[in-house]
Amino acid sequence: MDDLKERTIRGGFAKVCAQAATFLLRVGSMMVLARLLEPKDFGLVGMVTALTGVLHLFRDFGLSTATVQRVHVTEEQISTLFWINLLVGAILGLLAVVIAPVVVVFYHEPRLFGVTAVLAIGFLFNAAGVQHSAILQRHMRITALAMIDIISLVVSTAVGIGMAVGGYGYWALVVMTVTLPFVATVCVWLTTSWIPGRPRKHVGIRSMIRFGSTITLNGIVMYVAYNFEKILLGRFWGAETIGIYGRAYQLINIPTDNLNSAVGGVAFPALSQLQDDANRFKVYFLKGYSFVLALTVPITIVCALFANDLIFILLGPKWTSVATIFRLLAPTILILAMINPLGWLLFSIGLVKRSLHIAMVIAPLVITGYVIGLQYGPKGVALAYSTVMTLWVVPHIAWCVHGTVVSFRDIMVAVSRPLLSGFTAAAFAFGVQLLYGQWLSPLPRLVLGVAVLLSAYLGMLMYVMGQKAFYLGLLRGLRSSSSVEQENALVLAKQSEHTSAG
Repeated sequence: MDDLKERTIRGGFAKVCAQAATFLLRVGSMMVLARLLEPKDFGLVGMVTALTGVLHLFRDFGLSTATVQRVHVTEEQISTLFWINLLVGAILGLLAVVIAPVVVVFYHEPRLFGVTAVLAIGFLFNAAGVQHSAILQRHMRITALAMIDIISLVVSTAVGIGMAVGGYGYWALVVMTVTLPFVATVCVWLTTSWIPGRPRKHVGIRSMIRFGSTITLNGIVMYVAYNFEKILLGRFWGAETIGIYGRAYQLINIPTDNLNSAVGGVAFPALSQLQDDANRFKVYFLKGYSFVLALTVPITIVCALFANDLIFILLGPKWTSVATIFRLLAPTILILAMINPLGWLLFSIGLVKRSLHIAMVIAPLVITGYVIGLQYGPKGVALAYSTVMTLWVVPHIAWCVHGTVVSFRDIMVAVSRPLLSGFTAAAFAFGVQLLYGQWLSPLPRLVLGVAVLLSAYLGMLMYVMGQKAFYLGLLRGLRSSSSVEQENALVLAKQSEHTSAG
């Protein structure tokens, strides 16, 4: 278990660093592409992905999660799952091509046929790397996965920007989207050096398929819940509107996706290995949960308080209409950070049906909000989404933790410290902005506001809320794991020397 702790801390640090780099790359690419392309270019691709994106949820059929969650898994099982994934990917690609004419008719936009057909290739690329990625995650090779994420993002971004500079318009976004899974799959194959064997019958994968299919169904329901508004906006308000709303939504989800991927990519395999050790399971989960919240609270406040300056700096003056939508969506950053990690809890102990039942409740609530807000355009939809999610968060938490080793009180204690620190810091930052902000241009004003916010937040969290020992403990664990790595390297080197001398 000490080795698991070291690998978790080391992997978590590597993943957080990689996600920080990924965050900068994604934001940087958006800044460049927003200046090279028009809102309608983003809207055309967004129209297709909003409809075909649900097919991506079938790309691994939940089988990668099943591979990681299982305590014991055989070579024959993984090989058989690989071929199932590949078959599913091929079917999904063909299905996307078949529905391309439907997409054209639905949106009244003929250019979407080619976009849909090219994006269909991505299903096959994704499917070919699912089990290889699961193997790396299962073995806690988080650093390798983090590097693969960065490499694939760098290559795809370079391709997209190059094509945008070359005047290819929305095709730059299409090719960039397909390049990402292709490069990632090539990298995971090279890293694992694993060649799948022939598929076999009767190797005990039926329960894994049931587990994976439940996760897939859960993902479909949640995808519809979180993306149906884009379909409605694209259909009734047009490509330019969905392009504007989509930029706000993408920017809002970058920190949420990055943090959930960074911590969840480490937490889920670690918790899966601890599912039979209740005390350690609870400690590991609450530490990961607290860490995510501590990072998310200041990000949420920055997005809400400084939306105008952020959008002006990140996207440029032609995107100023995004700022209001961005601010209205900001609360969902914190809400999703509070509820997404509960998926680690449910999936790692096998409570996937409960997760599905929760999804079946939240989806109609959110969709109802979209429909009510649709008549007011993207601003109405954004406000409705944030309102429903805020009202839902407490029932969601209570339902998830019921009957588990983690109590509702544990979650509330974890939430209260960063939240109180954030509110205090927000008051300081807002006051400084009122006093000095009007005399500054957008960039210096943003830097000043963020600096004051972070200083006040860290002071409150570390000293007033007494979290200094917690984060120092994480740092000591990282140093300890690094020392173990160095010692292991020295032992291997000495063994190599003895072998050579022999």
